[in-house]
Amino acid sequence: MKYIILLGDGMADYPIEKLGGKTPLEVARIPNMDRIAGEGTIGLVDTIPAGFKPGSDVANLSVLGYDPGICYSGRGPLEAANMGVQIGPDDVAFRCNLVTLGPEADPVMVDYSAGHISSEEAARIVTGMDKAIGTPEFQFYPGISYRHLLVWRSGKDALEATPPHDITGRPTAAYRIKGDGGERLAELMRQSQIFLQDHPVNRARQAEGKRPATSIWLWGQGRAPSMVRLTDQYKLRGGVISAVDLLNGIGVCAGLEVIRVPGATGFTDTNYIGKAQAALEALKDMDFMFVHVEAPDEMGHAGNLEGKIQAIEDFDEKVVGTVLKGLPDFDDYHILVLSDHPTPLAIKTHASDPSPFAVLSSVKEENMRRGAAFNESDARAGGILVSPGYRLMNLFIRDWRRFVEEKCQ
Repeated sequence: MKYIILLGDGMADYPIEKLGGKTPLEVARIPNMDRIAGEGTIGLVDTIPAGFKPGSDVANLSVLGYDPGICYSGRGPLEAANMGVQIGPDDVAFRCNLVTLGPEADPVMVDYSAGHISSEEAARIVTGMDKAIGTPEFQFYPGISYRHLLVWRSGKDALEATPPHDITGRPTAAYRIKGDGGERLAELMRQSQIFLQDHPVNRARQAEGKRPATSIWLWGQGRAPSMVRLTDQYKLRGGVISAVDLLNGIGVCAGLEVIRVPGATGFTDTNYIGKAQAALEALKDMDFMFVHVEAPDEMGHAGNLEGKIQAIEDFDEKVVGTVLKGLPDFDDYHILVLSDHPTPLAIKTHASDPSPFAVLSSVKEENMRRGAAFNESDARAGGILVSPGYRLMNLFIRDWRRFVEEKCQ
């Protein structure tokens, strides 16, 4: 049996007046996801437990079968796991965004991604920053695009820090890091602004009409998590394909092999087909594959309606469609397609509402609660809600037939 999870990050949304009260999933041309919903089983999954902020870290831990209430310690240490950065028991890892702040006295968060700065440009900045303002206590590590890492050795983690994508267009003073150690981190951010003020990378970007990286923004702090390897729990060999350090880091902690795909960017220009083809190739030897695509989430954060619909359609055609075409090479399979959480265009950030999922099995008797299409309303009409969401993985791998038979009695 082959187990395949295809996840379009942030695909779910709210009804939009401009779309006649429909969601992007309802208007997008997604014949492949519609096929999985129409021939398989559709429902909703609740990936954000009560009391947790709706983030991709918590949501994707749930998708992979981990109870965030037990194993979640923060986003930073999960990204550190993918980057191979060792986190000691007393160390704290922070997500470190390169951002664009406005010139005001209380600067506005203009862009949480510094114009989706390239990994090459960002590496020059972060490496130089570590030499200029880093210390044995505070260490910077370059990641992908705007997503980087700060490790505070023997640091503080009882802090309140806001993700920058939650405050786009807002003055930032009210969102400064609060708690024990917050002032030290605020000073580090101020030092980064001085370092970046006339950086050659920024000069070149501005000359090309691109947004400069004017500051770092620290958030997602946590200590190293304790997680049982998914591969040990289910006796499977598996892999993860994502352009995002967070998802790959979760994969590392889960015992999955991280498969790097050239041209995978975490944005709308990502190598969709390459990801799908790499998954099919890996499944010749592996039992489990998790393919993550970030593009719909990025468009949700940007408030870009047309871009989100296009990202969903690209995910459907180039990832889901490519995988479905390759499934006849395998005799037995379960394929799960889902959104980890909504990223509604109206609020430009994540929401906690349950998201649609659909499972198609090679065993006909396991396809029993069909929907007309893959979207939020058909998922609700299916009458299936998996809550807490971390239960879905165990059902998907171990107990799918019994589950759908019970739900369809």
